[in-house]
Amino acid sequence: MPSVISSLIKAQISLLNPLINALTLDTQRKLQDGLAALGSRVASNRTAHHDFSLSHCDASWVFPLNERVHKATLYLHGGAYCAGTLEYARGFGSLLALETGRATLCLGYRLAPEDPFPAALNDAVEAYELMLTRYPAEVIALAGESAGGGLCFALALRIKQLGLPMPERIVTLSPWVDLSQSLDACQTMGKDPILSCEGLMEAAGWYRDGHDPKDPLVSPLFGEFSGFPPCLIITGGDEILRPESEEIHQKLLDARVDAALYIEEGMWHVYPLYPVPEARHAQGLISDFLREAS
Repeated sequence: MPSVISSLIKAQISLLNPLINALTLDTQRKLQDGLAALGSRVASNRTAHHDFSLSHCDASWVFPLNERVHKATLYLHGGAYCAGTLEYARGFGSLLALETGRATLCLGYRLAPEDPFPAALNDAVEAYELMLTRYPAEVIALAGESAGGGLCFALALRIKQLGLPMPERIVTLSPWVDLSQSLDACQTMGKDPILSCEGLMEAAGWYRDGHDPKDPLVSPLFGEFSGFPPCLIITGGDEILRPESEEIHQKLLDARVDAALYIEEGMWHVYPLYPVPEARHAQGLISDFLREAS
């Protein structure tokens, strides 16, 4: 059963989200960037960051100050491929660096509809190739939430296509892995206060821009996962994307991948990013999963 704090926050989100969805895309982007301040404040005196530019986007290394860093994480933010800047990515990326003791590369990848597929994926590939110049693949993890979670799986599929060394581990929160919406989750999961079927369909159209929705690099649910590293998927029990998490988890297992799925009943989309007790538990799972890696 969700905590009292979670129930109150969920009720507030349910009231506010229809108003947020009615805003223009530009205003929604600014609102999402504002959320980054929460994570940045928590980590402000315990991390250091270095901003730089890739070929088509900006990125930032975040380092925990209280640990000797030997491993790294590429963090890919959410936002339905159409929202979220480097500032937003650095917010949760800073918390991730603190929790895991890893150098964390936060990527402000290009967004749709201005830059549709494969822009975000190409930016992620460039970031991963840069990481390989500083760290061996066996100490690099991929992490992301929502669209960023789906992008982690798409990136791993692309890494395999390119013959690059696979990352050590993959962590995703509420990953969006089916942009064809073929699982009919919208008809079966109606309690999510964050996502809407209409919003997902619109964002998917912007990102795909006419591309085949069942291309595994667009919708990694349809990919082939043999050779993938261990994966951890965390999702809310009441979110629209829960069936997608369950489906890709089963496909990973069918491919003999060491994959774990954790579902927090009563919780919503990307709940680990919110200030609730359940989030702290999820963050602990992430920390344990990445710290236990050899």
